Amino acid sequence: MKTIEDLDVAGRRVFVRADLNVPLSGGTITDDGRIRAVAPTIAKLLERGARVVVASHLGRPKGEPDPQFSLAPVAVRLGEILGKPVTFATDTVGDSAKATVAALGDGEVTLLENLRFNAGETSKDDAERGAFADELAALADLYVGDGFGAVHRKHASVFDLPARLPHAVGDLIATEVGVLKRLTDEVARPYVVVLGGSKVSDKVGVIENLLGKADRILIGGGMMYTFIAAQGHGVGASLLQEDQIPVVQDYLKRGAEQGVEFVIPVDTAVSGSFPDVKGGAPVEDFAVVDVEAIPDGALGLDIGPRTAALFAEKIADAATVFWNGPMGVFEHPAFADGTRAVAQALVDGDAFTVVGGGDSAAAVRILGFDEAKFGHISTGGGASLEYLEGKQLPGLTALED
Repeated sequence: MKTIEDLDVAGRRVFVRADLNVPLSGGTITDDGRIRAVAPTIAKLLERGARVVVASHLGRPKGEPDPQFSLAPVAVRLGEILGKPVTFATDTVGDSAKATVAALGDGEVTLLENLRFNAGETSKDDAERGAFADELAALADLYVGDGFGAVHRKHASVFDLPARLPHAVGDLIATEVGVLKRLTDEVARPYVVVLGGSKVSDKVGVIENLLGKADRILIGGGMMYTFIAAQGHGVGASLLQEDQIPVVQDYLKRGAEQGVEFVIPVDTAVSGSFPDVKGGAPVEDFAVVDVEAIPDGALGLDIGPRTAALFAEKIADAATVFWNGPMGVFEHPAFADGTRAVAQALVDGDAFTVVGGGDSAAAVRILGFDEAKFGHISTGGGASLEYLEGKQLPGLTALED
């Protein structure tokens, strides 16, 4: 793959496909991590005299303009981070986009409106996607792919557009791929993988691929209750994917045969109902119980303190740690301790630590950890998992020479 250093960008229009899919609350950005992650690539191009056209998706609009998913607030924040104005086009390939791009001078930058406001961006029809990619290509001379969080999507701006322009990878994608190779090729051992999140079915592929690579796999989050059920225990009203129990039992059996240690929670924090994560109201019926004794009607919402200590112990001597998925409903103080304990264990150890994007990255920031204390915080949870599953990622394939 070519890098941006391989491109002659001075005076040329450079289309940067970023991932600026940040969380918004009432039009306010609540986590600007993805904006900060791509800013160095944009700044480097601007310093070299490029005319930078930044594009991204945000949320899941239905292929037409939807004000709640506008990138206008992102343009403001990107300008603050870059320390220079970022003009904003109010459409993707229409009159505003054409005029805004045409007005760019050397070392200036604009942001297009949400790419998913055009149905061609996400269309499964090759011709429709290609037609939209043609319109985007008309706005630029060169293409830089730097939206790692979108490279697992076969979308027009990710997959089709690079074929229409000379292209290169941005610094963010180059870094992300380099990190992932450290998790798949000649991994420093012991190699510990910490998996959380809601569903086992979301992690089936990565568990399957890691069975032959990881030394230990620690299971938390909502998915842990399917593992607990697979061990023959009741899980009350906790999240349970009954159809995945045979799959989990097979994993446990194969893990034992291959010398991969599955570490399953021994206790859990429960409540009778899902907590008010926005209001943060106290949980009156909070309790910690052993996993063998989850009461009927109880809803498991976090790993317990004994499990947190066990996980910290299993992480302590690791040389490499990959973490994807929170241990519980970390957005509520009563159920944040498990996720906090895992993050602290990563910070306290000497391992090369990778936080696999998504909710895990958000938890690191929300819980107040110093991002610099981790080896790498990915900007793409889904893309990271699919890479670790061994899948071909369309957005990376498109950037190959």
